[in-house]
Amino acid sequence: MVDESNLKYWHDAGHVARRTLEAMREEITVGKSWDEVIQSAERFIRRNGGNPAFPVTIAVDDLAAHYTTDHASIAPEGWDREMVFENGDLVKLDVGVHINGHIGDNALTIEVGNKGNHTDQIKAAKEARDSAIEMLHPGTPWHKVGAAAAQPSIDAGFQPIRNLCGHQLKPWQLHSGVSVPSYACGADNPGFKGVVEEGSVYAIEPFNTSGESGMIHNIGARNSSNIYRVTSKGLWRKALSRKQIKPLGAQLARNLEERYSTLPFAERWAFPMLEKPFPEADEASRQSKWNALVKKLISIRFLETYHALGCKDGGMIGQFEHTVMVNSGGPEILTVE
Repeated sequence: MVDESNLKYWHDAGHVARRTLEAMREEITVGKSWDEVIQSAERFIRRNGGNPAFPVTIAVDDLAAHYTTDHASIAPEGWDREMVFENGDLVKLDVGVHINGHIGDNALTIEVGNKGNHTDQIKAAKEARDSAIEMLHPGTPWHKVGAAAAQPSIDAGFQPIRNLCGHQLKPWQLHSGVSVPSYACGADNPGFKGVVEEGSVYAIEPFNTSGESGMIHNIGARNSSNIYRVTSKGLWRKALSRKQIKPLGAQLARNLEERYSTLPFAERWAFPMLEKPFPEADEASRQSKWNALVKKLISIRFLETYHALGCKDGGMIGQFEHTVMVNSGGPEILTVE
């Protein structure tokens, strides 16, 4: 249940998230780089009183989610052109904002330029989100929410993505407890038992695809998203006492924990932490040290990382998202201007 004393944080986070998304819509233009838009969005969040709840992500065409640029702007595996927007690109922009840990999470899909190749898919993805939200009344079984989300995409000739879900939000927890289906999972699906609960906050984010499989898959190595998260606060202390990590590794872990708590963070945010302990190191040496430190922190289960995600059969991906609080009278969209 949402603590009423924190309602302002939820509303303010949603407000800043929506303003950021709409402002960045105007920046996604032919010739602009992915990194320019990502960095601009994160600056906008901070200027407007929030902090990123996760790194701003961009996914183009058959890329689905979980990709942000790293400090060296290396493209996702399999991406064979510059990370610069071109006419006709189908772009998903996902923005999260937190205020004192309370999260507003929203996303949109646009087509760059004026070709109009993806109009039907974009419309269907938006309608899928809105149809799911309409079902968010206390006591509604989750399988009915999923069926409602799926129908607009199916009617328009697209497939709902079945292995990406919406999620419950709690303070400092981006994915908390409940997963929200975006397809007709059926009443007996063990992954989506239960009902919509009054006083809870959910991120509703159905994806669709022009492909046939309705599935996404992992792209590249497990850190291909360039996104990390602290899984267990304070674990570095135990690891240090057991001599599983060295003092420098413990200091890096402590800094990450203090800055980001348990919310996801970008490699490009954290990488500069190595400048102070290694002021004379060149790029290659610093990269090697970063890789070794991160590998160690993952091995002791202090950090986790994420794959970038793409459509399994190369279909174009669309997505829209709102953050919704469920009140006694039904859904209240928090990510509004």
